[in-house]
Amino acid sequence: MDPALQSLIAASIAFVGTHFALSHPLRAPLVRVAGEKGFLLVYSLVAFATFGWMVLAFRAAPPADLGANSGDIGWAVATVLTLPALLLFLGSLRGNPALPAPGANKLAAQEPHGVFRVTRHPMMWGFALWAVSHLSIEWSVRTTIVAAAILVLALVGARLQDRKKERLMGPAWTDWEARTSYWPRLSALPQAGAMLWLVATVLWLAITWAHIGAAGVPAGMWRWTD
Repeated sequence: MDPALQSLIAASIAFVGTHFALSHPLRAPLVRVAGEKGFLLVYSLVAFATFGWMVLAFRAAPPADLGANSGDIGWAVATVLTLPALLLFLGSLRGNPALPAPGANKLAAQEPHGVFRVTRHPMMWGFALWAVSHLSIEWSVRTTIVAAAILVLALVGARLQDRKKERLMGPAWTDWEARTSYWPRLSALPQAGAMLWLVATVLWLAITWAHIGAAGVPAGMWRWTD
């Protein structure tokens, strides 16, 4: 195997593995030693370092083109998936009891609204849908490696997050679990809110257009426009 691809695999494993390790078995001892703020600093530094390694390794790896074997069907799947992926991610940034911020118990006590009617892990599922969209294209080996890593991080991470929140928040989280779903309820996507859909659509159009210059590949609806 090409050494650059080996480096990308190592970087992807490090990125995912350190997320899991720091979020779960290493979290409690690090908090005891460094406090919450110290732990968040360590977590952030490790996350940025491993992510930066993954980005540099991705750029250094040969494209190893797979020929977009899925053809227009794969591109259509990716186009359809990336819009709700962005919608879920944007909606997760407000009122999310899973985020490490004060007031999580109060947020979990609220009636599920917006993207939380779809899933209690909208951020993770946003990442997962992004990953699936890129896997569906069958574009290159390096893209497949990164997308697979993000998919594992998102879906396994969401499950592990449930277990951690059950320990940390107790009944507040288990009640939230009872009123929400791990798996996305796609029929609830329209309930995310008209304004969020509008913002997500505008950003989606901008991002997929910028994808042409950033990656040299037309994405979204721009693939079929001149």
